[in-house]
Amino acid sequence: MKLVDQVALITGGGQGVGRAIAKTFAQEGAAISLCGRTQKSLDKAAEELSTLGGQVLTSVCDVSKEEEVIQVVDHTAERLGGLTLLVNNAGVTGPTAPIAETTLEDWNATVAVNLTGAFLCSRAALKYMIPRRRGKIINIASIAGIMAYPLRAAYSVSKWGMLGLNRTLAAELGEFNIQVNAICPGPVRGERMEGVIKRRAEELGQSEEEVARYYFASTALKKFVDPDHIAEQALLLASSAGDSMTGQVFVIDCGYAL
Repeated sequence: MKLVDQVALITGGGQGVGRAIAKTFAQEGAAISLCGRTQKSLDKAAEELSTLGGQVLTSVCDVSKEEEVIQVVDHTAERLGGLTLLVNNAGVTGPTAPIAETTLEDWNATVAVNLTGAFLCSRAALKYMIPRRRGKIINIASIAGIMAYPLRAAYSVSKWGMLGLNRTLAAELGEFNIQVNAICPGPVRGERMEGVIKRRAEELGQSEEEVARYYFASTALKKFVDPDHIAEQALLLASSAGDSMTGQVFVIDCGYAL
């Protein structure tokens, strides 16, 4: 049990990567607070986690809204006895279009959730981490934050920005014994990737099968990333094994960015 006495807030925790991380953390003894935009997905995740025997808290929250973020973080700390782990996982895929055709509304909405949301959650969590000189922040970024990503500019820029936030937080918080690291997944198996493929196929006038083959062919391992493998990396960073790591970026992409 690597996370006994830890309290973890996982944004976007009702599905996909967030849900996989929540399950892994719960199995290792952490109390879990999940937030997301829909109560239905949160309830489903909480039902699964409850079978593991630990404490589970859920909150509907839009991480781009400062008041909602502060409320969720305070509620987590009050109900679960503090906050030691924050996983900034909430994100939207944003528009699939060339920059010349991307609307300001779509751009702002993407950056608001993916980047500003991580900033707001981190800032709110530090209220509890800094005084105790204990805490870890794990930012779920993307390989889109380390390479060009045509037709997905808003998403890519938000993830590049998250990596800048990651390094700056690490530099500022080291003196308080708080570690900050990022994970950059490649194409991850699941519903979100299916949606990405569908929208890209529509924009390019190709079939979904053609686009899926493109993504597969672009990976060295010829497969999509398993969400559980991202969760295992997050566990390493959250556990004592990650106590000497900060400001780092860990790529899990099946060789997509080679």
